[in-house]
Amino acid sequence: MTNQEILAQFGPRESMEYDVIVVGGGPGGLATAIRIKQMAADQGKEVSVVVLEKGSEPGAHILSGAIMDPKALTELIPNWKELGAPLNQPVTDDAYVFLGEKTGVRVPNAVLPPFAHNDGNYIVSLGAVTKWMAEQAEALGVEIFPGFTAAEVLYNQDGSVKGVATGNMGVGKDGEPMESFQLGMELLGKYTVFAEGARGHLGKQLIARFHLDEGRDPQSFGIGIKELWEIDPSRHKPGFVMHTAGWPMESDTYGGAFLYHLEGNKVALGFVTGLGYANPYLSPFEEFQRWKTHPNVRYYFENDKGEVTAKRLGYGARAINASGINALPKTVFPGGCLIGCNAGYLNVGRIKGSHAAIKTGMQAAEAAFEAVVAGRQHDELSAYPEAFEKSWLHTELNKDRNFKNWFKYGLTVATIMNGFEQLVLRGHIPWTLRRDKPDHAYLKPAAECTPIVYPKPDGKLTFDRLSSVFISNTNHEEQQPAHLTLIDATVPVRINLAKYAGPEARYCPAGVYEYVKNEDNTDRLQINAQNCVHCKTCDIKDPTQNIVWVTPEGSGGPNYAGM
Repeated sequence: MTNQEILAQFGPRESMEYDVIVVGGGPGGLATAIRIKQMAADQGKEVSVVVLEKGSEPGAHILSGAIMDPKALTELIPNWKELGAPLNQPVTDDAYVFLGEKTGVRVPNAVLPPFAHNDGNYIVSLGAVTKWMAEQAEALGVEIFPGFTAAEVLYNQDGSVKGVATGNMGVGKDGEPMESFQLGMELLGKYTVFAEGARGHLGKQLIARFHLDEGRDPQSFGIGIKELWEIDPSRHKPGFVMHTAGWPMESDTYGGAFLYHLEGNKVALGFVTGLGYANPYLSPFEEFQRWKTHPNVRYYFENDKGEVTAKRLGYGARAINASGINALPKTVFPGGCLIGCNAGYLNVGRIKGSHAAIKTGMQAAEAAFEAVVAGRQHDELSAYPEAFEKSWLHTELNKDRNFKNWFKYGLTVATIMNGFEQLVLRGHIPWTLRRDKPDHAYLKPAAECTPIVYPKPDGKLTFDRLSSVFISNTNHEEQQPAHLTLIDATVPVRINLAKYAGPEARYCPAGVYEYVKNEDNTDRLQINAQNCVHCKTCDIKDPTQNIVWVTPEGSGGPNYAGM
């Protein structure tokens, strides 16, 4: 049954009304809710706010490196230290290393550009920070609904956004309601703030509906794959940060890696691959596993005898914005706005987005609060982008606007030019590099590319996808329809496999997509949707844009711990 048929049989949906609805319980969405409630308390006003979070609890779906710049958090909650925010490990040393297959050359800290310095920043579990922010929000009276997906945008007759509907529960794989069926509900608000993170499901629809990206560069993304390890205390350096560029990536492919030493003998490590890569045989997951075998990296996981003694604790993956201010869409539309990574505010040069999400959440909150108390509703919150234009965040993003686009000329040119722009020109850059194609359009036919043979995992330092997904604690209700949908079911075999050698099986970091043989020896694409870690890579990189990621049942997906 279609959703319209379900509504006709079981509707109408129940509804709840709020002044402001926030879709997404990450740092940006929670900052929005907190700031509105702070202003309401200061001015003695009643403004109702609800946050919808698709994860089982706030922080369950949050994945980031992460080094956090506390600037925006300090503006939002000045006494965060006294309140116990889990920013416990300050950065003590930055190392930027260029890797060859067996070599590593560290750049002297004195010549690192400003965006590469992390003085005053913290190595954190962003999931833990998010969970703490949710506690602060609830203490102020914010309603948080974990395990509820915002599945549909609702519109007024004049076309303005009036809220969202949550997904139905208890629908079987055949699309028919089961005995456990529950109809979704409508949340209606004067304004709706979309804070879904990179490549938001509803944000993508809103950008298309309101033409918010008109005149902007296409959005660019990377896939970040992360692991959390516990290592021997003798190899642990609390606060030490290492970023690498070069091997194992080819010089014409954007990417890099990180290794962060948290407290408690734990290290967070990960690999970012720009999704504008050309070779369909490339596998971001295997590149990450291969990177760990480099002598400069594997040292931290071994003892003096060269034996791997560290223990892997967690795994996850998430798409991240990589295009910066050049691709930032218009962020407001009648009845709502986009904030944080849903709009693309991440600073790819600094490899940081949480401070931008919190700052834009605050700016959207201030605009929404003033509109609500003035008796307005469903119009454009123009004060929000105006505040951004005047803010330190705009200055920061504008000065780093060319960072990613220099990499189309290769790693060497990008390194030299980014250094020149920041160290010599001090960010006062008289030119802007543009981008004219989305990530999926860069993929070349397999016949034009060289296959990449990756080493087999050893199960100690390097691993396969399925054992990795297992420790992400990913789970979906098995009877529900697949939330990874195909516009045309014939396209994967007819085009993706025939022309691009089936890149879905390689770019997905969770083993969701698998080409298998039918009994008559023909090929078909098998979608193992239960493995999905909600990274959104398929929605971005599919060369035919035939895969559409939609929301699964509430609370489905990963349950990250300490990530």
